[in-house]
Amino acid sequence: MAERATAGEARRELLIELCRAGLARVEGRTCVREALGSTASEPHWAVAIGKAAGAMALGSRDALGFALERTLVISPAGYGAEALHGVPGVEVLESAHPLPDERSLRAGERLLTWLDALPATGCLLFLISGGASALVEVPKPGVTLEQLVRLSRQGMASGRDIVALNAERARVSQIKGGGLAARLGDRRGRVLFISDVPGDDPAVIGSGILAPAPRGDRLQREVIASIDRASEAVAEAARERGLTAHRAPGRFAGDARRLATQFTHELALGDVQVRIWGGESTVQLPPHPGRGGRNQHLALAAARLIAGYANLALLAVGTDGVDGPTEDAGALVDGETCGRIAALGIDADEALRCADAGTALAAAGALLRTGPTGTNVADLVIGLKRAP
Repeated sequence: MAERATAGEARRELLIELCRAGLARVEGRTCVREALGSTASEPHWAVAIGKAAGAMALGSRDALGFALERTLVISPAGYGAEALHGVPGVEVLESAHPLPDERSLRAGERLLTWLDALPATGCLLFLISGGASALVEVPKPGVTLEQLVRLSRQGMASGRDIVALNAERARVSQIKGGGLAARLGDRRGRVLFISDVPGDDPAVIGSGILAPAPRGDRLQREVIASIDRASEAVAEAARERGLTAHRAPGRFAGDARRLATQFTHELALGDVQVRIWGGESTVQLPPHPGRGGRNQHLALAAARLIAGYANLALLAVGTDGVDGPTEDAGALVDGETCGRIAALGIDADEALRCADAGTALAAAGALLRTGPTGTNVADLVIGLKRAP
């Protein structure tokens, strides 16, 4: 039993190390610093919006130095922007996520007045990551905050595809879907994206907060981090450890339980030791959901399928460090997880039906907590197949 426990702990540590390698490759501060290169002499003004806004803003300061004169940061509370409070030339607004509220509207007003006050010369830098949909908004005339909240809540509860949901959000906004870029007129600038959406499309990231203007603009756009880069970093880290690895092409999407079946079958039936999938699943929530998020839901569904298989383990995390309305990033399960859950009198099937995977996984000691990661490139799932 002691040998089995040691083997299980070793598999757990290996999966966590591989996950860390993936997150490090797409960390916002590092990615922005590398994208901007050496210190510039031309004056810059930066706007950072999203879950990775704090880290991205720090990266711009690393690269631009004193050339960065002013910075506006709009971030959810607890995502790392706290490090910028009190820094000269930096204004930090903590706004709402995942549902917009009055802070989102105030942030939208402040964004426009901040941009309007900028001088005509100099270079404007936008640093955009997922989360901007809720964090900042200027609704079209006649659209109320209640309507915005209802749109987001219904979209998330129904498991609607993020591309479709963000397109609906853009249609009711003055600044999304190309609206903000159009407002900038002939001002030149650069936009760096950390993408959490399929296709890394600027028209979808943050509901198109920096999508191209309908009639064109002078903004240079670049995606500097995505789930593909995180997945490749995991594969490289696995191979460096002498393991065979396979990164699934494309991005996964759809129902979390269905994906759990696909992933566990691929892991169990194949010869590859490490399999990596990137994307974003969905969960259709009951009227009164319990504790958890889509990665915890997927992980618990996978745990049921690999129960009794001592050589299999699977990790599923949100790369932003948050899975649903919890403080957990996701979960790591193996062939013994469901046994531990059952021994405590918890029904895993019922937990899945009630969208209460987090309660079951917490009881089994399977939850993962990373804290703020400084990035947001959707979800990362890593499967491990090794001799027990």
